[in-house]
Amino acid sequence: MALFESKNPTLSPAKFRDTVIGETITDQNAMTVNGTLNKFGFLFLMMLGGAYYSWKEAVNYGDNTWTLVLIGVFGGLGVAIAISVKKEWSPYLAPLYAILEGLFVGAISAFYEYKFGSRQGAYDGGYSGIVVQAVGLTFAVVTAMFFLYKFKIIQATERFKTIILTATAGIAIFYLVCWGLILFHANVPSFVFQGTPIGIGFSVLVVALAALFLILDFDMIEKGVETGAPKYMEWYGAFGLLVTIVWLYLEILRLLSKLSSRK
Repeated sequence: MALFESKNPTLSPAKFRDTVIGETITDQNAMTVNGTLNKFGFLFLMMLGGAYYSWKEAVNYGDNTWTLVLIGVFGGLGVAIAISVKKEWSPYLAPLYAILEGLFVGAISAFYEYKFGSRQGAYDGGYSGIVVQAVGLTFAVVTAMFFLYKFKIIQATERFKTIILTATAGIAIFYLVCWGLILFHANVPSFVFQGTPIGIGFSVLVVALAALFLILDFDMIEKGVETGAPKYMEWYGAFGLLVTIVWLYLEILRLLSKLSSRK
């Protein structure tokens, strides 16, 4: 189906279509939108638990920050690959992924809070400053995009998908190149991290792209329901949605850090 064109690797059309072929799906064991949202809520709570733990660890033992980041990044990547290969395991692995993602998000959030936010708030165990702003903005953007999709103000047309997916692929390649440059101790374009006008503009662009990608995720989940995907795909859809929202949060955090550095 042409509607299934999302390049989010966790929400690709083949993932949904492959689960239907050769299986008998009834109303009782079919994927639903409400079921997916409920499971997303559970995964989100698991992520918050991991984030709370890593935040406290980073605050009390600063040397552990990057250890938690690495555990979250590489552990989460390994679990994400396993889920993508064996989507039937998503009911068991998606919660583990959420916890690992939480370790990464909490530790990196504590770092940003210390460096760019309210330092007193961060090291007294509080949540005032750049992180609370990023969380609030992320919630506002996700809510806005949901209603824009629900009321069909923004629709996942073929042209819309092509533009968003092409831009996302370009950003992904650019980030991979930057990570490679960092590994080889080469110079990375300054606008990636610095609060220059170009750097701020770049972050605004990426935040907008992550926000618009939510439209594709919502559409993909809805189409999965329409095709009668099996019940466990609710976990898979919730997992994919969590990936995009975390991406959005991190990009908003990066944007706020750039704006803060100009003060």
